[in-house]
Amino acid sequence: MRPAHHDTTTVERGSFALARCSCGWTGPARRSRERARTDARAHESAAPGEA
Repeated sequence: MRPAHHDTTTVERGSFALARCSCGWTGPARRSRERARTDARAHESAAPGEA
């Protein structure tokens, strides 16, 4: 069962950063850490079933 809320973090892999969520979602690898954080915020605010 997936959690009802989203707890996102950003993770670094070499020179890339990516967003991850407690629901299992993973964003694309980004060179910009700020863009990875933006991906995480967008995922958190998405309606259920959209992300």
